[in-house]
Amino acid sequence: MDRRQFLVAVPCGALLPSLASAQEPGRVYRIAVISPAEAAVGLRNFQLPELARLGFVVGRNLTLTTHFGPPARMPELARQAIATKPDVVVAVSTVAILAVKEASSTVPIVMSFIGEDPIAKGLAVSLARPGGSATGVAMMAAQLDGKRTGLLHEFVPAARRIAILTGRPPRHAEGAEEALRVARELRLETDMFYADEPADYVAAFAGMRMARSEALVIISAPDFFRDAALLSRLALEPIREVLIQG
Repeated sequence: MDRRQFLVAVPCGALLPSLASAQEPGRVYRIAVISPAEAAVGLRNFQLPELARLGFVVGRNLTLTTHFGPPARMPELARQAIATKPDVVVAVSTVAILAVKEASSTVPIVMSFIGEDPIAKGLAVSLARPGGSATGVAMMAAQLDGKRTGLLHEFVPAARRIAILTGRPPRHAEGAEEALRVARELRLETDMFYADEPADYVAAFAGMRMARSEALVIISAPDFFRDAALLSRLALEPIREVLIQG
């Protein structure tokens, strides 16, 4: 197993090895997956094969329910996930994890992954010994947003005016602030553009072109990851005449 497979498989299996060592014959185990981004590819290619290696096979002794939707629906989707009476909930992103935690204080949660400090969010006592009902993978997304801003400048040093695409406050606030901080240190001009759903993207990219932005930083977020192909296409399209006239 290579490093990428390990990192993807571990979140889904993090709470199951103990079950694997004491599987009850005839019992069907239940996993619920909740995420703002459709995660079928990762589940199919990495997590389900790893779970099968541990003895958990969908259709035999494992059932899997998926609950995908925009961030605003996370509380509703979390309640739906808990209603399936899962042995484990695999939650992707801070908004999903917090929604599941609010819906149940006892169902084990695998954070796969959280983009913020789980200790600051009250989800873990420490990184070494999380305690409580949540464990998994933490990725300090805000710090990475700053790193990406620096890498963008190294890649296109001639670009002096950059756009930052983020959600409307308070969404992604820490990542946006870190990207702004690094941009200021590099003496770059910045323009902030906001999008909370795909319907916002066209206007955001039109604004970038009218502002004559020369490069773009997209803040870490599951919905932006979900829409990566669309965002890439919009970045390559010429500005639409109707938006210029408007």
